[in-house]
Amino acid sequence: MKDLQPPHDPIEAMGEAYERLLETALEDLHKAEDKSGPALHRLIDKAREKLLAAEEFSEEELEKVGDYLKRDLIDAADYLSETGSDFATWLGFDIELIEDRLKEMFSQAADQTTVELLQLKQQAEHAPYHTGEITGPGTLVCDSCGERLHFHRVSRIPPCPKCKGTSFHRPTAG
Repeated sequence: MKDLQPPHDPIEAMGEAYERLLETALEDLHKAEDKSGPALHRLIDKAREKLLAAEEFSEEELEKVGDYLKRDLIDAADYLSETGSDFATWLGFDIELIEDRLKEMFSQAADQTTVELLQLKQQAEHAPYHTGEITGPGTLVCDSCGERLHFHRVSRIPPCPKCKGTSFHRPTAG
């Protein structure tokens, strides 16, 4: 009799893809001479191609997840640069609530590329956060009612529990 495999959870798979893209891009960044924000974005694209070749995730999943990861890193770098605050302040909750491996990878990527990612930010507006998308750890604020949603790990963004709103942003300093 065959062992039954648990059903494939697409949200969990996208969270895994997010973490693997970040991890692979950071490994390559350590080896690279160019450690700028644009270089990190290119390495995220390269990591996406590696994962696509492994056929563990669809091209559509990896495209979305790569965009979500870049958006989160730009947002974190922007906050860190503008406020001079630390990664825990950007998260909006106790940093001990996220797993150490993810905390280390995300804070390292944001810290290493703060200035360069700000240059990318100036070229385009921040992408809004919407229900159904994947986001990294941190806090999002509902655009409709101001409710704060805290993400301790890579997660799918739900509708606002207070007003059912579907558009969010990261809180700003002050």
